[in-house]
Amino acid sequence: MSETQIESMDPVTLAVLKGRLEQIADEMDATLYRSAFNPIIAEAHDACHGLYDAISGDTLVQGKSGLPIFVGVMAFAVRAAASAAGPRGGMKDGDTWLFNDPYEGGTHANDFKLVRPFFRDGKLFCYLASAAHWHDVGGAVPGNYNPAATECWQEAVQIPPVRIQRDGVLVDDVLAILKANTRLPDSLWGDLNAQLAALELGAKRLAGLLDEYGDALMQQAMGELRQRALRLMRSHISGLPDGLYSFDDMLDNDGVVDKPLTIALDMTIKGERLTLDFSRTAPACAGPVNISRATAIAACYVALKHLFPDVPANAGVLDAVDFVLPDGLVISAARPRPVGGYTETILRMIDVIFSAAAKADPKRAVAQAYGTINALSLAGHRTDAARKGQRWVMFSFFGGGHGGHSQGDGLNHGNAPISTATIPPLEILEAAYPVRFTQWALRDGSGGDGEHRGGLGAIYEIELLEEDADVFVFGERGRSAPKGIAGGGDGALNVFSYENAGKWHEPPMASKMVGIKLSRGERVRLQTPGGGGYGDPHQRSKKQHESDAAMGYTTKAKTAGDGA
Repeated sequence: MSETQIESMDPVTLAVLKGRLEQIADEMDATLYRSAFNPIIAEAHDACHGLYDAISGDTLVQGKSGLPIFVGVMAFAVRAAASAAGPRGGMKDGDTWLFNDPYEGGTHANDFKLVRPFFRDGKLFCYLASAAHWHDVGGAVPGNYNPAATECWQEAVQIPPVRIQRDGVLVDDVLAILKANTRLPDSLWGDLNAQLAALELGAKRLAGLLDEYGDALMQQAMGELRQRALRLMRSHISGLPDGLYSFDDMLDNDGVVDKPLTIALDMTIKGERLTLDFSRTAPACAGPVNISRATAIAACYVALKHLFPDVPANAGVLDAVDFVLPDGLVISAARPRPVGGYTETILRMIDVIFSAAAKADPKRAVAQAYGTINALSLAGHRTDAARKGQRWVMFSFFGGGHGGHSQGDGLNHGNAPISTATIPPLEILEAAYPVRFTQWALRDGSGGDGEHRGGLGAIYEIELLEEDADVFVFGERGRSAPKGIAGGGDGALNVFSYENAGKWHEPPMASKMVGIKLSRGERVRLQTPGGGGYGDPHQRSKKQHESDAAMGYTTKAKTAGDGA
């Protein structure tokens, strides 16, 4: 499409069509959230929907409530599904493809991607796609965050792209394989149906929109939205000073070898182009903090959207960006390297992008957020008469503080910047599982000092109400704190501890551990990091200091043994 064609569209019409397209993705999100069985989808909104280009698979439109990281990787997922379909008769109307391959489609094996081709008059118009975190898909650890995994098969069942619907009919053989490879088949069945329903609604809404405005006009609108994203990105990049800006950060370890792993970025700004060079990053590792190239690029997409929030959310965001990601790095790993803990690594990638960008323009950047989702799983069997022997698996993630920025303090107790998901409410978790939260509070003193301080992390303490349970934790920032920028201080370290026989213990690797055993009445405790601070702490006003003290925000951060 030429620039002349693109510029010919009335801007009011373009704005209307943009809103209508986004509404389709938003409705797909809402359908899934209201239909899924799994609280990680239904309550936490760990899912996403979007529309993708018929030829390239690139992102055309995303919903406003879905996870941005999924939007980035789903372009790779759509291409993987189309590639798999080619030798098997190609994409056909009425088919839906399903898979969880984290190397081609990104993220990790819990995230099941469904891709549905959308046809108009017998011709492929675009793809509709859905991604969602299923509760349990086999593997050695309930919930699948296995910090001791050394290959992908120890994490979860591996499903390549297969048809889950053929001519609109569910393929029972594939469903049988899926249900045989989970500890929670009812949850899987509900989540799958919810995703299929979301895609069905999306197809219906898109057909109605095309009937109203015409296929040609909608294609023109989608092309212009991408071009506008590119032009805005070029404008933002050119507004930054040319130069090389580098930043290095660390992962605590990979869960197998207790050795820090470097995530390093050399960011070059030259005119209207941005180069993100991660060549100095650590090699692929034994444990499950590896990520695929698709996931790494998606993480960069999320970071850039944070830095330039007015840019439309589509593939045009990346059209002005060059990536240097050599093979064999911890951020460009291939099968069978384990990737279950991908969240921790993409958070560190976002951290180094924020901190490198702060060297170019501190006013645009934000200090590092808490930097870990603290994936925690408790699992066991029911012992009450009504449900004796029934398997239960509680998996959840937890919040922390966000970084300070030029306009103000960081957010207290927010969710990770990789997503728009919400932290599951304790009422939902207590209703669904045999646990009780004995503490859910802000962690005083955990935010970094600064003219604008970092947001506070949180303290979560969970008591087991069943006879016994196995516990697994997969976190980060236990040894390397979230960094401040422009003279701001660092946030507090992450601290996980667990109770056995009246004594409290911490993992030997600080943030990751399998094989923890709890008995009735024993507890686990997470003390999550705060965000880094922004600017010279001496520039913080007396009034703000007084307010911090009155709110209890700036007292000494607690350690693992406090209050035990």
